[in-house]
Amino acid sequence: MYTVGLQSAADAFLLSSLKAQVALALLVLFILLGFGFGSQKDGVVDGAPVFLPGSHLLAITPFFRRRFEFLNDGFRKTGQTLFQFNMLRETVIVVSGESARKSFFANKHFDLTEGFKMLSGAIPVVKGVTSNLQTKRIAQIHKRLSSVQRNEHLSGLIAPILEDCRRVMETWGPSGTFDPFEKIYELLFQITVRSLSCEELADDPVQVARLKELYDTLDSGTTPATVLLPWLPGPSMLKKLWATKKIYDIVVRAIDERERSGISKPDTLQMLLDEKDERLVIVGFILGLLVAGARATGTTASWLITYLGDHESKDEVIAEVEQLLANYVSPNVSRSLSQQLSSIPLEAWESETPVLDSLIRETLRIAQPHTAMRRNLGPDMTIDGKTIPSGAYVVYPFSDVHLNPDLYPDPWRFDPSREEATVPFGYVGWGGGKTHCLGQRLARLELKLVTSMMLLGFRYSLIDKKGEQLDTPPQPNWNDILLCRPEQGSCYLKHERSVLSL
Repeated sequence: MYTVGLQSAADAFLLSSLKAQVALALLVLFILLGFGFGSQKDGVVDGAPVFLPGSHLLAITPFFRRRFEFLNDGFRKTGQTLFQFNMLRETVIVVSGESARKSFFANKHFDLTEGFKMLSGAIPVVKGVTSNLQTKRIAQIHKRLSSVQRNEHLSGLIAPILEDCRRVMETWGPSGTFDPFEKIYELLFQITVRSLSCEELADDPVQVARLKELYDTLDSGTTPATVLLPWLPGPSMLKKLWATKKIYDIVVRAIDERERSGISKPDTLQMLLDEKDERLVIVGFILGLLVAGARATGTTASWLITYLGDHESKDEVIAEVEQLLANYVSPNVSRSLSQQLSSIPLEAWESETPVLDSLIRETLRIAQPHTAMRRNLGPDMTIDGKTIPSGAYVVYPFSDVHLNPDLYPDPWRFDPSREEATVPFGYVGWGGGKTHCLGQRLARLELKLVTSMMLLGFRYSLIDKKGEQLDTPPQPNWNDILLCRPEQGSCYLKHERSVLSL
């Protein structure tokens, strides 16, 4: 999986003293400062985007730490709709505006995999499993994700997901206070493990908690150095290697356990095994999609529940779900809330919930700080009269459209009644052009089930750290590129159980 040297280095670093870790960190910092991350190239080719002033280590570090501010500052400093900067020897071009947006999402040579691999870095990296994949294996993983979302499989997930909701929500107690960006995210992580892996993991709360802890280590360990110099055994990279190995081991053990038992179970792992996929495809599917699904859907769920705290749409959602219960659940049978919701068919969740659909759409617009990343694998091309050379990385911030006051007046205001902007790619919450979120059908279902359990199972409101009610929800932090969480301690949910049995 890794070279022996890097595994040994990771173990040695983690077992070393704090003094030794600090010394190594300073050494790595000295090396980085000495060689830099790249500087502005001599001269500017005619027709090329203007360079962002100060393309050196300290100047571009905010791209990884405070990306929203970094990109906005770039547009402000250059006064242009396109600008470029360097990362090591690589050229990165940031684009904005309607024509750039159309070109970005429509160009068949702008490759998502290459762009994400270079500019993101917060995924478990295992050669041949989640990185350096053959095109055939990537296509196979996409095909399996589509299979997970077939009607029969999705329908079979409804009851287990709602049972997970019941079990986790029971731990919150009949009343109390919690941080939604912790508890709701934890719930969505559990549900994602249920939906995209196997019962052996999903039925073990200790293993789920351990997996989340390890994935959190990957998130916190993503630094400019780990992305741009993955071969350099700095402290963050060694911690990431260690966390990745532990995640890999947990997933492989679960697969081995299933194969040894010979027992067939109705879950995603069984589907992958029945298709006789390569071990690398199975492991890569689970490792990569667990974190991708948990981050995106967990972030959306946390904000959706938060926004509904004191919003007038809360009553509309409750009425919508209660109508589903009236249509599909016998009133003469006494069952828990989760059991009642499980009786609502998939088709109803997908086609008879326009209020929930509008809430999800608006939450994705305002609280998903995506920056689309591509690499131009085709010939040189032109956007707004500026040359995008072959091999360059191209970046498009979703804030350019989703937080544009000309398209969405008062863009930070949560307003589910908004209409999508009537311009090309005026809404890209699920992606655009040839690249859309392949797991969106599963994500929508998870969001609807969790929101329904929360709104029908609890009465809740937003409070601050002093326990006083908040007049407005906090503002999403777009600089937090993975989870979009607001300032810690700025918002809590005060809840009280509204049903006897979840």
